Amino acid sequence: MKDKFPLKQKGIDDYGLKYIDDEGYGYKCKRYKIEFPPQSQDKQPGDEYVMEPRPIFENPNYCPSGKLKGKVAIVTGGDSGIGRAVSLLYAKEGARLAIVYYDEHKDAFETKKLIENIGGEVLLISTDLKCSLNCEKVIEEVIKYYGKIDILVNNAGVQFQQKSLRDITDEQFDYTLKSNIYSCFYMTKYALKYLKENASIINVSSITTFYGEPELIDYVTSKGAIVGFTRSLATNLAPKKIRVNAVAPGFFWTALQPACWEKAKIPTLGADSPMGRGGQTYEIAPLFVYLASSDSSYVTGQVMHINGGEYKG
Repeated sequence: MKDKFPLKQKGIDDYGLKYIDDEGYGYKCKRYKIEFPPQSQDKQPGDEYVMEPRPIFENPNYCPSGKLKGKVAIVTGGDSGIGRAVSLLYAKEGARLAIVYYDEHKDAFETKKLIENIGGEVLLISTDLKCSLNCEKVIEEVIKYYGKIDILVNNAGVQFQQKSLRDITDEQFDYTLKSNIYSCFYMTKYALKYLKENASIINVSSITTFYGEPELIDYVTSKGAIVGFTRSLATNLAPKKIRVNAVAPGFFWTALQPACWEKAKIPTLGADSPMGRGGQTYEIAPLFVYLASSDSSYVTGQVMHINGGEYKG
């Protein structure tokens, strides 16, 4: 460490860190490479195309083997972030996609082009999943287009940073829960009519459910509800041989981060993980392939943790 003078004494932005040395390493609790510069977005759930640097959503060394050949998958929030990485990998594994998103049209069309460029098929549906009727329409549109549903990934969500419980308005609390858990409930409820034996439901929770992020109280509440929903539904549907699991990501570089956090916090996200960095979305997508495929035929009711070792579940 070549330089340990506090940054604010030098008039330099400290990004919320204690120090940054002349090699670009910041010090919070340990040496940490600054990969994501301060940035913010003023809309939820955010746009990937304006991020700097862009998230890495594809692993060029991945070798597909047809694990999802012939299957139809719905991925909510599939336009960007984890949803984009999952959708692209599903297409590589032979699945036909229905990507449901809110209004991030540029990201959605970019994802569609990526999938079509590798010979995949994708249906884009723009709608507000907070509304039960919209979710029912999504399911019916997918059935009309593809004739079946084999995989449902409930990934869409929002998060808002607030310093105190008193700062969370009734409107925000309602918006967060409807976006994150109501949508999950509605989509699953209407899809069940068409799901058959060996179908897979994958819900996205969060590492914050397990350590209680103090500035995301309503978000954590919604993601905790997803864990309970997953476990109960898995037990309920086990006799029908429909599997239900959840993934609880740690910090991944997606548009949700600058859309939520204050600028100064962005460079430190992921710093506390034992691996000393945040995750890229291509690093989590293979887990969704596993949970959707016959490789996980004896796995249900589980919450899978992928977070660089920050939480051991």
